[in-house]
Amino acid sequence: MKNYLNFETEIKNLESEIDKLKDPFNESGLSEVDTKKISLMQKDLDDKLKYMYSNLDPWQTTMVARHEDRPKSKFFIDNLFDDLITLSGDRHYGEDKSVLTGFAKFKGQSVLVIGQEKGNDLDSRIERNFGMMRPEGYRKTIRLMLLADKFNIPIVTFIDTPGAYPGVGAEERGQAEAIARSIECCMKLKVPTIAIIIGEGGSGGAIALASSSKVIMLENAVYSFISPEGCATILWRDPKKMLDAAKAMKLSAKDLLEMEIIDEIIKEPLGGAHRDKNLILENIRASISKNLENFKTMTPQEIFETRKNKFLKIGRNKGFIDNLEGLSSTKNVQNNFLEIVKSKKKIMIGFGLTLVFVIFLVFIL
Repeated sequence: MKNYLNFETEIKNLESEIDKLKDPFNESGLSEVDTKKISLMQKDLDDKLKYMYSNLDPWQTTMVARHEDRPKSKFFIDNLFDDLITLSGDRHYGEDKSVLTGFAKFKGQSVLVIGQEKGNDLDSRIERNFGMMRPEGYRKTIRLMLLADKFNIPIVTFIDTPGAYPGVGAEERGQAEAIARSIECCMKLKVPTIAIIIGEGGSGGAIALASSSKVIMLENAVYSFISPEGCATILWRDPKKMLDAAKAMKLSAKDLLEMEIIDEIIKEPLGGAHRDKNLILENIRASISKNLENFKTMTPQEIFETRKNKFLKIGRNKGFIDNLEGLSSTKNVQNNFLEIVKSKKKIMIGFGLTLVFVIFLVFIL
């Protein structure tokens, strides 16, 4: 049974009519299938889908990214990689089933695969904690990313989470610290890292694994610092204003590519990734293959520097700074301090003389 979003009512009705026409055993008994009419209706359906999905507003895009039938990380891992060896546990607390990890082969090349998994039904969603990682999940990925870095193995990550788990237990075990450590680890790696946002890329829970050499999004995925509902609740005290929040947040793949926060958009089948899972598999396979091939000509230090400069560049085209040189060093801070001292030289001399005079008066009196 297909699941439809609330703005897809017209699509649902058309597909229902086409299914009835395809069935020779209708209410009036056995009848000939009208292939011409089916063809015309199918063309009408494709046209409506194309128009609808070409004009999605940010909130509708969010709904598509959360679609119940949308392919999840496990589907992509099972179908894109061979010889998967699953690894578990953070060696500190325990296992987190909301993230899948292991070493595998991609077209014969060894890779570390990481995937945030939401689950496909109620039981699996509860088991996977709806894709919300706990501290032990981030510490597990840190452990394996460092192992991959040691043996020069590229890392491919699938991002699909509403955010990190905000439970009391997670906070007690250092959720914020684990996320920060994960971001730090991602930035220090000297192997190629590819992060693909396949559904929701929510808050620090996504950023912790998406601080990568290449950040790629599926066409109808979203990536933001908070959910539209959460943003609307904070700004307007009304979660129903999620459409306004979604528009303001610029969370779509197109907006993020324009702002140079992501590097690439993978085109989805007409009507979303869930309508043709084989096609989206091939599109993702092609993207991973192309990017891994590009990294082969780069040295570990070049990979590290390219990633660092990419993230330092975000927002810099808004006039905050002209170049990236020295941004990550203390030398830049020292130079700024010296410039301030030089510009205020006369004031500081005056202040110094006044201070000496005051001290002199104190001793005299």
